[in-house]
Amino acid sequence: MQKNKLILILGLALLILSCSKGKKLESKGFAVSEVAEDEEGKPIDGLKTDTLKFETRPRNVLLTANPNHRLTPVYKVNYTKKTKKPFTGSNSFHTNWSEYGESKGNQWNHNYMPGFEAVYGYNFVNVSHYNHQTKIENKFFKKPVLVKTLYYPAFSKDTLNDVPITRKFHMISVYDEDTNKDGFINVKDLKRFYYFDINGENKKPLVPKNFSVMSSEYDPANDFMYVFAKLDQNENGKIENNEETQIFWIDLNTPEEKGVQYQNK
Repeated sequence: MQKNKLILILGLALLILSCSKGKKLESKGFAVSEVAEDEEGKPIDGLKTDTLKFETRPRNVLLTANPNHRLTPVYKVNYTKKTKKPFTGSNSFHTNWSEYGESKGNQWNHNYMPGFEAVYGYNFVNVSHYNHQTKIENKFFKKPVLVKTLYYPAFSKDTLNDVPITRKFHMISVYDEDTNKDGFINVKDLKRFYYFDINGENKKPLVPKNFSVMSSEYDPANDFMYVFAKLDQNENGKIENNEETQIFWIDLNTPEEKGVQYQNK
C-alpha cells in the first residue's frame, strides 16, 4: 500500500513538471522577439535592423493543396546562454474545433479556416517556396522578418457548405520594419498583413501599412475573414491602447476584394 502511494506521488510530480515545461515551451512558441546579451552583458531585445545577417535553418516541408507547391518555414538559429548550444523554434499550428466546421456539409479538418492551415513559431523569420514543376525556389521576403502567422492552402480536403474549398494564395502577418525607430524589429513595431500568390510572389498589403493587426475572425456564411487592426493615429510607429480600432473584411474567394467593416466616424 505504501509502495503504491509512493508511485502515485512520483507520477503526480512528473506530470506537474511536464506540464510546467510544456507551458514554458508553449509561451516561447508565441514569442517573436529574442532576448540576448551584447558584449557588455546588457540585454538586447529583438533583432537589430542593421544586423539582420544571422544563421538560419529550415524546418520541415509544409504540404499545400497543390502538389507542385511546397513551403519551408525558416527559423533563426538561437544559442543557449549557458552551454551555447544551437536551437531553433518549431512549427505550431492554430486549430479550430468549432461545431460549424464539423457539421453536415462542412469539413474543415480542424484548420483555422476551411482551406487554410495556419502555422507559427519562435523566431520564424522567412518562408521558402519551391515549385516542383519549374524547379525554382524563392523566399517570400528578401530580408528576414518576424513572422507571426502564415496562412497557406491546406493539404486536407476541406468543404464549406458541401462545396470543396481549395485556396490558391497565401496570407502572412509579420513585423517587417522598425516602425518605432528603436533600433530593433520586434513586437513593439506595427504588425503588417500581406497577400502572396501561389508562387510566394506578388506581395500586396491586405491592411494599410499605418495599421497594426491585432486579431481576426472567420465568417463562414460569406467566406470572409475579418481583421481587427489599430490605426497608428499619432504616426509614432507603435500602438497605444487609446488608438482607434477598425475592422477590415477580406473576401477569401477573391482576396483583391476587401474593405472596411467598421471605423469610428
